[in-house]
Amino acid sequence: MEQTVLNSLQQRIGYRFTSAKLLGEALTHRSAAHQRRTGKRPGKSGGKSQTKGAGSNERLEFIGDRVLGLLMAEWLLERYPDEQEGALGSRHAHLVSRTALAQVAQELGLPEALDVAEHEDKAGIRGTANVLADALEAILGALYLDGGLEPPRKLVRQWWDKAIIAQARPPKDPKTALQEWVLARGLALPAYEVVSADGPSHAPCFVVEVHAAGMIGEGEAGSKRAAESAAAANLLERFNTAPGAGRK
Repeated sequence: MEQTVLNSLQQRIGYRFTSAKLLGEALTHRSAAHQRRTGKRPGKSGGKSQTKGAGSNERLEFIGDRVLGLLMAEWLLERYPDEQEGALGSRHAHLVSRTALAQVAQELGLPEALDVAEHEDKAGIRGTANVLADALEAILGALYLDGGLEPPRKLVRQWWDKAIIAQARPPKDPKTALQEWVLARGLALPAYEVVSADGPSHAPCFVVEVHAAGMIGEGEAGSKRAAESAAAANLLERFNTAPGAGRK
């Protein structure tokens, strides 16, 4: 990876890593790590499942997810001293969602900095929301391991500032909003179905479908609950772009 790209990213982050290896690992997609290790595309070798992500940003993503959750909870408690768990939880879920993470990752310039295998690059993977969100969590994990909580805290409070200011009121959970939408129209409650559950134990990936009003929404996330929420949000978006959907 070009040093100029890494220097530019560190400048935007506002932190220079003591360990260049940590930063490089945070930016390494599993496809690049696998290809570098085996000379083959993922799925072309018979290695054990627990080694498939070796050398990639998956371990840093694991800790970065926890770091983000803690720092966002801390910030929300400071910013909204009178709000209770329900409202704070709704705000938190929105701010650490795949969508919010991918937006921040784009603004930071992570797509250009990611190390991905050539075939995945041609497929456009460096611009997908899940890959960008995972990479940003890995950056936060790397910052924590390199410098403690203060560097990731600084990043979170700078780059999520617009998103948190935009939350004049706690956002409504997509599952609740979808349930209210169908009940208001006298329709059956939404039905959720787990389509697949893959990935290693430390970084699972759930794909969930939700059926309501004759339409289907799909969501993908690291937990069943988050995937259901993403599916509900996807279906609500479809309703908004399909006039008359669900009307009797």
